[in-house]
Amino acid sequence: MLILLAIGFLASAAAPFFYKRFKEFFGWIAVTFPLYLFFGFLLNYPQVVSGNSVRESVPWMPSLGVNFTFLLDGLSLTFALIITLIGAAVFLFAGAYMKNYEHTSRFYVYIGIFMTSMLGLVLSDNILLMFVFWELTSISSYLLIGFHHHKEQSRKSALQALLVTGSGSLALLAGIILLYQVTGSFEISSFYDLNEVITGHTLYPAIVILILTGAFTKSAQFPFHFWLPNAMDAPTPVSAYLHSATMVKAGIYLIARMNHAIGGTALWQDTILIAGTVTMLFTALLAFKQTDLKKLLAYSTLSVLGTLTMLLGIGSKLAIKAFFIYIIAHSLYKGALFLVAGTLDHETGTRDVSKLGGLRKAMPVTTITAALASFSMMGIIPLIGFIGKETVYKSILELDYWGTFLIAIAVLANAFVVMITLLVGFKPFWGDLLPTPKKPKEAPLKMLIGPALLAGLGLLFGVFPDFFIARLLDQSAQSILSETLSLKIKIWHGFNLVLLLSFATLLLGGTVYLLRAKLLPRVQTLTLPGIVKPSAWYDAALQGTLSFARLQTRIVQNGYLRNYIIFIMVTAVSLASFSLYHASGKVTIVPDFSITFYEAALAFIIVVSAFILITSTSRLKSIVALGVLGLSIGIIFVIYGAPDLALTTFAIETLNVILFVLVLYKLPRFLKLSRSSNRVRDTVIAACVGVFMTLMVLFATSFELSSELKNYFAAASVPDGKGRNVVNVILVDFRAIDTLGEITVLAIAALGIFALLKLKPEREE
Repeated sequence: MLILLAIGFLASAAAPFFYKRFKEFFGWIAVTFPLYLFFGFLLNYPQVVSGNSVRESVPWMPSLGVNFTFLLDGLSLTFALIITLIGAAVFLFAGAYMKNYEHTSRFYVYIGIFMTSMLGLVLSDNILLMFVFWELTSISSYLLIGFHHHKEQSRKSALQALLVTGSGSLALLAGIILLYQVTGSFEISSFYDLNEVITGHTLYPAIVILILTGAFTKSAQFPFHFWLPNAMDAPTPVSAYLHSATMVKAGIYLIARMNHAIGGTALWQDTILIAGTVTMLFTALLAFKQTDLKKLLAYSTLSVLGTLTMLLGIGSKLAIKAFFIYIIAHSLYKGALFLVAGTLDHETGTRDVSKLGGLRKAMPVTTITAALASFSMMGIIPLIGFIGKETVYKSILELDYWGTFLIAIAVLANAFVVMITLLVGFKPFWGDLLPTPKKPKEAPLKMLIGPALLAGLGLLFGVFPDFFIARLLDQSAQSILSETLSLKIKIWHGFNLVLLLSFATLLLGGTVYLLRAKLLPRVQTLTLPGIVKPSAWYDAALQGTLSFARLQTRIVQNGYLRNYIIFIMVTAVSLASFSLYHASGKVTIVPDFSITFYEAALAFIIVVSAFILITSTSRLKSIVALGVLGLSIGIIFVIYGAPDLALTTFAIETLNVILFVLVLYKLPRFLKLSRSSNRVRDTVIAACVGVFMTLMVLFATSFELSSELKNYFAAASVPDGKGRNVVNVILVDFRAIDTLGEITVLAIAALGIFALLKLKPEREE
């Protein structure tokens, strides 16, 4: 699995090179990438459904318990197949849809990285490794949402998605750390036998809140739902892939994966149940006044995500069965409908549903595809969506206390989903032909195959539910509940209350659709008060942060180097003096006044050089004094046995003197531009810093530091680091991550300088 992921990242990086050479056929070339991964995972299907999960572990940082550990079981295989199958449809669709877009090659890089990161997320059995892929999906989705970076709204939407999901990621990381404190492990598989230990720990409430915050922000649960409709500024293939079938289900996957380990309590189940129910109903109602095809689909996606979360909150066997079926059904029909929306936009020039109608003759294949996907979305027999919706209703009716209340909410929410389906899947194709910005015609083959395949699979899985998904159901449930369901998936259960509720949903949804035209003008004028809108709270928090940053910049980062140094010195001395004061009673400072002649001579030279430096009115004299001061300190390093530091100091001081002379020599003499009070202030601060450093040196040399670290470095330098220079071995081997960080910073700075140089305008002829 690690090799498959490595291939995924390499293929993503190579996409621009192939795109430039095979632009006309790149859609057909690109689709081989997700198809290769799809069939690679499908080969493991017989082994997984037989109960034998595939586990792979490669050491990464074993001393910290962090390894490249991957697990392919029923749950992860289901998600991996969804990710790669929808990915294949999207990659092929984008080959035609984005043919004339600028920077299309970048698009394939971003979406390839996203797909691979999403696979890494669902396959990871190490929770820290999962978090790495979790963040990669956030970064790649930010790039994809803001793909039209020349548009302000696209940049704003991308930033909003990144900040909301990124904030949740920080909460998730904190939850992971607390979970490690309780379990002592990062391996998710090891949590399964520790449910009682975790749920009985005092940190358990904090763990639940932090992990669910990360999951809710990623899957756009209320009150974090607002970022998803705004993300529809992304190109349609992005919306179909990220915000319908994959990324938004990452939080759902996390809840399902962790349910076995930290679930089963009232806090866990009730929090998930309430959040899912509110999201299911509230977001469905918000769709009523939308006219944009993609936003209509986005709100219906939010409602379904709430339904999936609610089912995990119910947590019964039947609810988990409904969760499994519904997540497959939703991925198929919603991916197809998003691509249909993209096709309509591409071929008519508009996504406004009020301006679309009568397209069935001009776009017959798209009409059939939209109808199939829409029937599944509404829950019409014999499609997979019908089985999913019936199972959802059954699982809700099982509840004793909340059953009646929840079933009413579910029927109402699904009725609005039916309304959305009629608007998106039927209205554009039936009725009178309406004028559009472009003359409508059928889309190219590359744009038809993907959505038709997904819609067709929705029908196939509905007619033959036992052929594929039923065998995978038990293994997925094993990962969520730690027990098999032993429940059959059937398309027909006879005439019963559940079927009656399905009919009621369709009837109510059709009624809402018919009344919408009359009610819409009135509803358009209604707005929620800002105080109850989560998006308004986000805007207020963002503006508050930016205002505070501007205030801080005016005060602290005001452009004067002298003020920067003052802030740093005063802050450092104040904080360290507090600790020094509390430690002064424990250690007696006994200065050693014995001094040699050359030490006294060096001290005299340093003092005189410093005095000349601060009193001189000549730049050249000040530069020379600064150089003498630095070289004298280098000689001190020689005296006290640090030749490597001395050589470094000599080289730097020599270079500084040369550069200062070249740059500053031609400048005029010093001018007194500061007030006397400022100079007195600077003198006092400099004296305090000097006294403080003197006391620190005396304090550090007044007792023997007991540390075995130096002995360890000296002993391990040759056998482990293969070097006799202990300092070099420490930097390169023992502190390799620090050195890597420094190198990375320098590399980023170099890239920034290169970019600035590239921006240099060309000379006029």
